[in-house]
Amino acid sequence: MSNKEPLRAVALQYDGENAPTVTATGEGDVAEEIIRIAREHGVPLREDIMLAALLSELELGEEIPPLLYRVIAEVIAYAYLVSGKVPVIKEKTEIN
Repeated sequence: MSNKEPLRAVALQYDGENAPTVTATGEGDVAEEIIRIAREHGVPLREDIMLAALLSELELGEEIPPLLYRVIAEVIAYAYLVSGKVPVIKEKTEIN
């Protein structure tokens, strides 16, 4: 018997305004399908076993907790970088 962890995948959705939410999570064959679909749609992938373990504890549709904001911001920045995209910065309007 192997001590190797099963393959785990978690998909996040980020709209640029609210906290990212979990849109898919799974292990084994389900994780392979999540990864296949992501690749098919050109979604950047990042391997982080510990982060996937933490995120897989969240419910579908649940926002990531504030404790993970920084690490998820780094993942999103990585996704933008490897995709050749630049994040849109919205101008703040001042209310008098």
